[in-house]
Amino acid sequence: MILFLLFWAIVIASIYLTFKRKQALYLGIPLVAMGAYMLIAILQVPLPFWDTVQLIYGLK
Repeated sequence: MILFLLFWAIVIASIYLTFKRKQALYLGIPLVAMGAYMLIAILQVPLPFWDTVQLIYGLK
């Protein structure tokens, strides 16, 4: 639940910064945060990195 609220806080902050500074670059911050979360979750699996990626994308 904490991560969910943290992601919403990041989204709201990036939208605020986008309107305040008028730069659309800030809208990419939530995407980078989610990508970092996915990478950390993959690194926590006790298999080698590439085997984990193949396992995730091989699931149907």
